[in-house]
Amino acid sequence: MADLTGKNVAVIATHGFEDSELSSPVEAVKEAGATVTVLSTETGAPIEGKNGTKVDVDAATADADPAKFDALILPGGTGNADKIRMDADAVSFVKAHVEAGKPVGVICHGAWILTDADVLKGRTLTSYPSLQTDLRNAGATWVDEEVRTDNGLVSSRTPDDLPAFNAKIVEEFAEGTH
Repeated sequence: MADLTGKNVAVIATHGFEDSELSSPVEAVKEAGATVTVLSTETGAPIEGKNGTKVDVDAATADADPAKFDALILPGGTGNADKIRMDADAVSFVKAHVEAGKPVGVICHGAWILTDADVLKGRTLTSYPSLQTDLRNAGATWVDEEVRTDNGLVSSRTPDDLPAFNAKIVEEFAEGTH
């Protein structure tokens, strides 16, 4: 397994995230040695997944500096993804992170924010199938695969893909900037 010691990984999420799509990738990168910071639209209370998992928020997206992070995880959950893409600070963070060539792991509905950040032109990725039209309209090529990597952008479809997704994000996060 790749070593992520010394790597700082951001997770952007809010209420309604898909529990396993946040907890499983976070566990995988922590096991590989990364430090994880959970960013959300607001601080002061834990965010809650759609199945009841509570996660402490470390900082607000408005206060987060993308330059301080080596990699980014964007979990799914329809409600979570829809709220996060409406947060201008989260969108700006994602745009700056992707434009800096830093690796991103995105699963399921998490890819929605990539459309708002306008970072998909010429990229190939997968997602929950209902997002394919939005992703194509944003300039991406959508594929139906368990995990897809495109120049540091790692994407998967559903919680069923988590084993392959987790292995690939650890590998890509260890490789670093593209």
